[in-house]
Amino acid sequence: MRVEYINPFVESAFNVMKEVLQADVHRGELFLKSTSMPVMGVAAIVGLAGDVEGRVLFDMDKKTALSIASAMNGEDLKTMDDLVKATITELANMITAQAVTKLHELGFRFDLTPPAIFTGENMEVSNQDVEALIVPMETPQGKVEINVAIRERA
Repeated sequence: MRVEYINPFVESAFNVMKEVLQADVHRGELFLKSTSMPVMGVAAIVGLAGDVEGRVLFDMDKKTALSIASAMNGEDLKTMDDLVKATITELANMITAQAVTKLHELGFRFDLTPPAIFTGENMEVSNQDVEALIVPMETPQGKVEINVAIRERA
């Protein structure tokens, strides 16, 4: 996986989360995963197709999702309702759109699928022969992992 694909997602996640949460965000050490991995409980996924193919997954636990949605909406949200899901989906959309804009400026061309959100216990995502780079982000609301699995089309 080329670093040119990854940096825009790292920068966009940092910038968007810092802005929408009005708080300090810290990036942890990046690491690679090449097998199936568990999802923390709330995952927004965006597919990519074009010059590259793959997906970006925004992974967090339920408590973090509720806290982030509460901060973004300016109200205390306590249940994983449609507003919380829509808010997490919108966060994924904002980060991915900013990253794709940067990638388009670098000459890469591809399209996005609308974000989909998955919630539940004991979920796993398979990388299907694509190494995934995990970007941990620490926020006052909790940990969010940006899981990027992208490869160039053959």
